[in-house]
Amino acid sequence: MDITVAALAFGVVFLAELPDKTALAGLMLGARYRAGYVFCGIAAAFTVHVLLAVVAGSLLATLPHQLLKGIVATVFLAGAVALLLRREGGEADAVSTVAAPSFWRVAGAGFSVVLMAEFGDLTQLMTANLAARYDAPLSVGVGSLLALWSVAGIAIVGGRSLLKVLPITAITRIAAAVMLVMAGLSLYEAVTG
Repeated sequence: MDITVAALAFGVVFLAELPDKTALAGLMLGARYRAGYVFCGIAAAFTVHVLLAVVAGSLLATLPHQLLKGIVATVFLAGAVALLLRREGGEADAVSTVAAPSFWRVAGAGFSVVLMAEFGDLTQLMTANLAARYDAPLSVGVGSLLALWSVAGIAIVGGRSLLKVLPITAITRIAAAVMLVMAGLSLYEAVTG
């Protein structure tokens, strides 16, 4: 294990992931559900992505860019529609049900969103490129995975803090609007190549 390569991978991937769509997903899920459940699902999805990137990174880079962007656009559009169509109870109702769903349901939601949204993502491709360049897949994998988990943790904690300032209905509407914008941008990229 090369600590220098792991630290380099951590720094590069951490900075690239901070403004990413997955941080938004972690923030939104963290505001609504038990943080530990959300983190487990997101962490598992990131683990799958890092393994794929390290093992088959160069192959992932060859997937059709337009197809990946189309899938991402569809996932964001579906997420926005689901948020907007969700029946809202009273504010006290929404806050009281934050921890109600089961571990598997919450972790599964986090896993699914991140798994789909991160395919072909910049950080996945960067991880693959770093593994190829440094010929140190374990070091790159560990550094990248710790970076992704750190960003997810920051986003989830941010979601919990945001809930103290904004009502859940406002957070839901803002997240849905951002997802619609992301879906539009992804669809534009899919169409224009």
